[in-house]
Amino acid sequence: MATRPIEIGPAGIRTARNIERLRLARGLSQQQLAERCTALGRPMTNTALSRTERARRRCDVDDLVVIATALGVAPAFLLPVSLVAPRG
Repeated sequence: MATRPIEIGPAGIRTARNIERLRLARGLSQQQLAERCTALGRPMTNTALSRTERARRRCDVDDLVVIATALGVAPAFLLPVSLVAPRG
């Protein structure tokens, strides 16, 4: 049985780019960020993180929350601005 390709839309691609951009701004390698995520209770390999950043692996909500926490930001900070609903 053939594996169905992963389809990641524009929001997922922008989120993946935001993760990479912020990781690099923090001076972290993929291995270091993956280790932080694992230490926070969400086991993650650097391969999984690499595939997430390249939009080859979906970033589910649990991944998003732990990656954001490991980077020291709110999860909404990693989402494309156009997807974040205004407060009020």
